[in-house]
Amino acid sequence: MSSGVGVNNACLDAFQQLKAKRSLRYVIFKLSDDKKEIIVDTSSPAATAYDEFVAALPAQDCRYAVYDFEYEKPGEGKRNKICFFVWSPDDAPVRSKMLYASSKDAIRRRLEGIAAEIQATDFSEAAYETVLEKATRTSH
Repeated sequence: MSSGVGVNNACLDAFQQLKAKRSLRYVIFKLSDDKKEIIVDTSSPAATAYDEFVAALPAQDCRYAVYDFEYEKPGEGKRNKICFFVWSPDDAPVRSKMLYASSKDAIRRRLEGIAAEIQATDFSEAAYETVLEKATRTSH
């Protein structure tokens, strides 16, 4: 099911900055006020810590995000995986959850190179250790 929501080109530009140029650590996307397109909500420089990313997610509204997840793999050194987040907190309005759920494919299909997808309904599901487990399990 698709909501017919479009994806603003700035979203794709920001994703390329994160993926190709490695100049961003994360990009958070949201629906525009008129609910017609997905736009960039916020982004952060490459040096940003994971905790700052999680803190930037709103406690009572939905978002999509991409995060350049860096971790250490024993014997292999540092690794990076781009993770796509669907943030749908329990306290978000039902209408917002439904609209974000039905609009996800619009943006997800346009972002090539995603290694893992994280569905989070609370901050524990977006915790570093939880994401680390999913990122290291994924073999893309």
